Amino acid sequence: MVYKQVVRKALFRLHGGDAERVHETTLKALRSLSPLMRFSTAGGNERTVFGIRFPNPVGLAAGLDKDGRALPAWAALGFGFVEVGTVTWHPQPGNPKPRLFRLRDSEAIINRMGFNNAGSQALADRLDGLKLKAPLGISLGKSKVTPVEEAVEDYRQSLKALYRFGDYFAINVSSPNTPGLRSLQDKGALDELLGELVATASDLAAGQARKPILVKIAPDLTEPAIGEVLDVCAAHGIDGLIATNTTLSRDGLRPADQALAGEAGGLSGRPLTERAREVVRFVSKETGGKLPIIGVGGIFSPDDAKAMLDAGASLLQIYTGFIYEGPGLVKRINREL
Repeated sequence: MVYKQVVRKALFRLHGGDAERVHETTLKALRSLSPLMRFSTAGGNERTVFGIRFPNPVGLAAGLDKDGRALPAWAALGFGFVEVGTVTWHPQPGNPKPRLFRLRDSEAIINRMGFNNAGSQALADRLDGLKLKAPLGISLGKSKVTPVEEAVEDYRQSLKALYRFGDYFAINVSSPNTPGLRSLQDKGALDELLGELVATASDLAAGQARKPILVKIAPDLTEPAIGEVLDVCAAHGIDGLIATNTTLSRDGLRPADQALAGEAGGLSGRPLTERAREVVRFVSKETGGKLPIIGVGGIFSPDDAKAMLDAGASLLQIYTGFIYEGPGLVKRINREL
């Protein structure tokens, strides 16, 4: 309650309401405060998924801390795991600003950030020697300067640079903000990409068990298209699916937010709640519940979290819910699960 009535209001007014500047200020503050924060990842909800032990099932979704600048702070806030990125092989500034918009009445966000990040090698340098209290996922994407037909090598270079640091790797082929990226969800392109990445990871494992590879899909795919993705994942022994990324749909926006509906980019938040569950439910049914799913999209309460787990998710991720509900959301979910 204090967060919504005091902290959130102050943050949303900071920097004249510029959402990206507030985001940057918050990350810097968390990074500065992290040495003083007490490790408090909520326990009691431990589970093992794709061979990794998670102290609890609530994770931080990719996008909030792309370059891993505030990593120690997230476990202190109660997250059971953290996914950094999406990171690309080539450093890139992302799309022109403004590119992040709050739709307050709808409790949603539109972003067209465009994978702004310092590059895979910079992330590797930051992670080198860093000891973390919770499992780390690393989301990999295609550099904007890399043609789609050369995407495989781009992903491979990132995987090679970061392999020893991640507990699992998410292959992001579903962001709407990099031209041509979503075409990599098509059966032929995805087959080639996953085949090469699984082979590369197996080589890097040097005779030990390969680290888990997951695929992150868009909520805008039709059921037949999701089915094709699942077929390709099964063929290559992919360890799990992340459902879902942001959506191009603008369904469910409240009247006060319609003025922003025309902004390009992916929509996250409450309007995505039901669609994300539908995709998770479909994937779980199609795979007989055998493929682990990280459910993400529109989780704002313990009830939302329970509904996502009931739909078939093994783990959860939050981003927009964290922005609107505050860090207390993580602990509320874990307390009520």
